[in-house]
Amino acid sequence: MAEKIIMMADARAPALAVPDTLETPNGLLADALGRPLHDLRISVTDRCNFRCVYCMPKEVFDKDYAYLPHAALLNFEEIARVARLFVAHGVEKIRLTGGEPLLRKNLERLVEQLRAIETPSGRPLDLTLTTNGSLLARKAQTLKDAGLDRVTVSLDAIDDAIFKRMNDVDFAVSDVLDGIAAAHAAGLGPIKVNMVVKGGMNDGQILPMARHFKGTPAILRFIEYMDVGGSNGWNMAEVVPSSEVVRRIAAEMPLEPVGANYAGETAARWRYVDGGGEVGMISSVTQAFCHDCSRIRLSTEGKLYTCLFATRGHDLRELLRGGRTDLEMQTAIARLWRARDDRYSETRTVNTAGLSPRAESAQKIEMSYIGG
Repeated sequence: MAEKIIMMADARAPALAVPDTLETPNGLLADALGRPLHDLRISVTDRCNFRCVYCMPKEVFDKDYAYLPHAALLNFEEIARVARLFVAHGVEKIRLTGGEPLLRKNLERLVEQLRAIETPSGRPLDLTLTTNGSLLARKAQTLKDAGLDRVTVSLDAIDDAIFKRMNDVDFAVSDVLDGIAAAHAAGLGPIKVNMVVKGGMNDGQILPMARHFKGTPAILRFIEYMDVGGSNGWNMAEVVPSSEVVRRIAAEMPLEPVGANYAGETAARWRYVDGGGEVGMISSVTQAFCHDCSRIRLSTEGKLYTCLFATRGHDLRELLRGGRTDLEMQTAIARLWRARDDRYSETRTVNTAGLSPRAESAQKIEMSYIGG
């Protein structure tokens, strides 16, 4: 298994090519399949204090694992500059990810810099962060004061023993719930809670999780176990389809579908018939949503990835630290996005029935490197 893993420094990522003819961004940029560029996901660290079995399993990410040196990481000023380049091309939403982003020292300073960026129309960015919640209780108010809009918290079980088996570092559910409560008190909402469902491990927690969060301000979302990277030993037999999750919940707490909040939303929305709130289903395996994917990802050391399931990135840091102008880099970004034709999940979904029990990873980039 280890030989399939791409190390954090993706040596195969070529530098972005700068065309001879430069172009001024107009806020409208579409890829080869007509999909606009709307979301930028920024990984601020490749480190995490959890060892979740579906993301950073301990047998791979052990005490000897070689993480990126600090000098390789983009600093906050570089990240903010990159963000401005993308906002000029139409990006309106930025999500900070990791690894665990709250492990990045003084992250609130980056939030402040990003908060100062406005879209070409003068609207503020939608600025969000995904976290495992371990440090959220102590960081929530500071992040809100710095300008963060909202958070998404990962929580894979409400039962302590099952959750500890999932995170594999003996971290308690109560500490994550404290973080969620602190985020709510600080005004970082609406808060979304993500549960990755892995068959045979935590699928018995679907109903307990739904019961716990029903009637609360948090929106619970169920994510199908995905074949991201090569370290998690993904097995199609361990995927619990979103349709089955809906069936289980609706049998006890009736649901009805709700329309999307915006084009390209990853989660299909369902609400409780009795008014107890809503849940979301992220069905990357069985009901792919590549057709309207508007997301691009920036790794912690400056590589761009046009798909979560990418096998290769494109080095923006070389241009960033090589004295290139904003216009040169914006033109290179535009060329990259216009050539984008990624639709991995749709292709995989078509062939799902024929997948071997343990599908090959094709050396896909690890999720802990570019965020989910």
